[in-house]
Amino acid sequence: MINRIHLPFFKIFSAVVLTFGTLTASAQMSASLPYKQDAADTSAINSEYIEEKDFTSVKTKPAVSIFDNVSETDLQKKVSISLNNSGDRKQLMNYLKQLEVSDNGSAGNEARNKTLFKFANLFARLKLYPLAMKCFFKTLQKDKQKHDNREAAVSDNMDVDDSLSPDLPINTKDDSLAYVQSLQVRSEKSVRTTYENISGTFNDGKQAVAYALLFHVKQPSPGKKKVHVLAYTGHTYITLIKYNTDSTYVSCSFGFYPKKDHIFSATPWFPSTSSQFKNDAGHKWDEIIGKFISKKSFDKILKLTKEYNDVDYHLSYNNCTDFSLQAAGMAGISISNTEGKWFMGHGNNPGVTGQSILQGGYGTTDKQPVATLFKSLNTSVTEK
Repeated sequence: MINRIHLPFFKIFSAVVLTFGTLTASAQMSASLPYKQDAADTSAINSEYIEEKDFTSVKTKPAVSIFDNVSETDLQKKVSISLNNSGDRKQLMNYLKQLEVSDNGSAGNEARNKTLFKFANLFARLKLYPLAMKCFFKTLQKDKQKHDNREAAVSDNMDVDDSLSPDLPINTKDDSLAYVQSLQVRSEKSVRTTYENISGTFNDGKQAVAYALLFHVKQPSPGKKKVHVLAYTGHTYITLIKYNTDSTYVSCSFGFYPKKDHIFSATPWFPSTSSQFKNDAGHKWDEIIGKFISKKSFDKILKLTKEYNDVDYHLSYNNCTDFSLQAAGMAGISISNTEGKWFMGHGNNPGVTGQSILQGGYGTTDKQPVATLFKSLNTSVTEK
């Protein structure tokens, strides 16, 4: 009877003891392990997202720019508009600066070089030649295989401090300089200039770190080997650029022109006449060949310009293409097949010269690889 009475009590007592012991053991185990909050239920989350987002280090994504992922035509419109707004210009220069300093391995370098070359073409089409050659220079600078060639092309015989490195950095000074230059090239009319004005442009009292020349051709009929279209014969001219150690630069685009003594001057009937130089900063073009040159070559081209300041123009033997080809030769640029025939005359001319460039008939004469030449085609040619 007594056993039957105490049995339920004994069962209850045993259950309490067992429960207390379990709680104590659980508490001890919890105390011996590091504290961790309850994990969120991730059963509905994609596993790839977890691996990238939650279980790897966070990667900083580059800021999205208005200059990313747009066609070349749209990019040209965006940049052209940006040049007129200080805030947009600053964003453009910051974008170029990021391209300049970023380093993402060989694949990243290749992509960056393509972008820089695209901007080089773009700035050339906007007639911002110093900035165009800067961007092209960066493509040479980032290519380690061309490093020695680039230094030889830029530094050979230059009277600059040996401790200086011709980096041609993109910085805030490009902002203001690009804006000023964009205003200067708006007029397509070429106005008379002189050798004194041309040479005086480069006497800015600043030490140079690099020089460049661009050879421009405007064909009578873009993309066609025509010597003339009616009375229009096209034009060939050059641009000289001097980059300074303080990150400023000066440039001058000019060409050799006839100065008509009478209505028939510089025609097949009277091919010879007086000459003049004109400022071609806003002149249109179809093909460009550009190259970084030595100070020695730069000085030779200025000397050639001085000599041409006092010679007559001749339609067949001493025209705009003759002058520009001589300057290009002093810069180490060769262009083949530049002569053509016309009524009562023959010689170098823009139509045939431009077509030769289009067909790859150009090279170097100073042992530099062709890759050191900047070639750009205007949209009027590339759309054909």
